[in-house]
Amino acid sequence: MPKTNRHLDVLRRFRKGRIAVIGDMMLDVYLWGSVTRISPEAPVPVIGIRRQSCCLGGAANVMRNIALLGAKVHPFGVIGNDDTAAAMFRAFDELGIETDGILRDEKRRTTEKRRIIAGGQQLLREDFENTEPVSEKLRRRLVDQIVSLIRKGSLDAVIFEDYAKGVLASWMLEEIVDAAAKGGVFTALDPKPGNLSPVRGIGVIKPNRGEAFAMAKISDTDSPAEDPRRDKNLAAVAATLMREWDPEQLMISLAAQGIALYRRGEKRARVIPTKAREVFDVSGAGDTVTGTYTLALSSGASPEQAAEIANLAAGVVVGKVGTAPITFNELKAACLADMEEK
Repeated sequence: MPKTNRHLDVLRRFRKGRIAVIGDMMLDVYLWGSVTRISPEAPVPVIGIRRQSCCLGGAANVMRNIALLGAKVHPFGVIGNDDTAAAMFRAFDELGIETDGILRDEKRRTTEKRRIIAGGQQLLREDFENTEPVSEKLRRRLVDQIVSLIRKGSLDAVIFEDYAKGVLASWMLEEIVDAAAKGGVFTALDPKPGNLSPVRGIGVIKPNRGEAFAMAKISDTDSPAEDPRRDKNLAAVAATLMREWDPEQLMISLAAQGIALYRRGEKRARVIPTKAREVFDVSGAGDTVTGTYTLALSSGASPEQAAEIANLAAGVVVGKVGTAPITFNELKAACLADMEEK
């Protein structure tokens, strides 16, 4: 059967997917304008702002991706009680995403990343955030809700999105991963190096190259090998992470080189080449890969096929400016175009 037909069979099952996403939620705000002159006060450009837009970011972007791909997403996180939080709830409402698992902390500021864009280029980013650990009481509520869904048979997968903004702790992953293993629920982690101690038995861990080296505490001083399968440093990093975390799969994003997929018990990586035709902005591409891969795997794809589908999805979103998601129809079109090229 042609490869694209297999991909489309997986995509058709997306609407049956039930994915929980827990992690650090944020709002991405974009101020669009043009450079009008150089400031007389300092050698910096003056930007004439024409419009403002905002979209879900961080863990919330993964939630948005999964919803737009047609699956049922259960969001879990902690935000404040401010205008940024209100904007996030409006965005969730527009997507038809239920928000019962999103908890409010009156003392906490909702994370907001504000970017200034001129001429298609990002000139400045301002981060407004509170990165202190969320209270153990709120963390316990999040874990209990997810474990309850697992035990009821209401989930196919759980995604942990760690941006080191205070929501996740290793004990949370340990409890959820244990319950998921007993319930036949797949787990995925998009990690932030140094924030969590190793949690063994996760379904897939998806760092990019820099994150993988940082997690393994190995310096990435040499230029990447032309063929990732012959990259000795990358292989050493993968071996370290597989030993310390013991995931079923390790998927390392390699930017223009694509994705390196390692599986428990196998020494060599499977490399899926990148599918991006033109790169405008890589913001959110990792979110798209994590969400699409997990949803595809939960929809019956093999790890290799899920990685291929996720790579096609990433190739679409990096061709957009800003933290952009992928829709079901865009991914379907990318699968069809990929088959035509073959």
